[in-house]
Amino acid sequence: MPRPLGELEDAVMTRVWKWNRPVTVREVLEDLQQERSIAYTTVMTVLDNLHQKGWVRREAEGRAYRYEAVSTRAAYAAALMNDAWSQSDNPAAALVAFFGMMSEEQRQALRDAVRIVQGPEETREAPEARQPRAAEAPQEENPGSAEDADGR
Repeated sequence: MPRPLGELEDAVMTRVWKWNRPVTVREVLEDLQQERSIAYTTVMTVLDNLHQKGWVRREAEGRAYRYEAVSTRAAYAAALMNDAWSQSDNPAAALVAFFGMMSEEQRQALRDAVRIVQGPEETREAPEARQPRAAEAPQEENPGSAEDADGR
């Protein structure tokens, strides 16, 4: 699992991902300089480090290199989420807590993603017609932990 990118690494990778093409140190430098003062050698070192870590590939062009992302930002985010989730001693509770932090827009994006992953067969089938899988089987509630349907 990749470790999270540092602030400057993320700033550089953001440009590489956004432009979605091989980039030079000079291009990244000029864009970064619109936001902060930074040296050419700093950007060159960051891109070299990202290359060593496997985040970008590079191809020689004259005396310089062009750098290109190895994977997408979405794949990077997914790997971070998967790593964090897999480290939990209670993955279901971690997901519930994570979903609770989401905005309504994020929850809708999650529902859309689940429909894509499930594929057309499962999404066309009405939910009430589907038999629950073992993991989805209703669990017996703790009588003291939930209110009755009539609010008692």
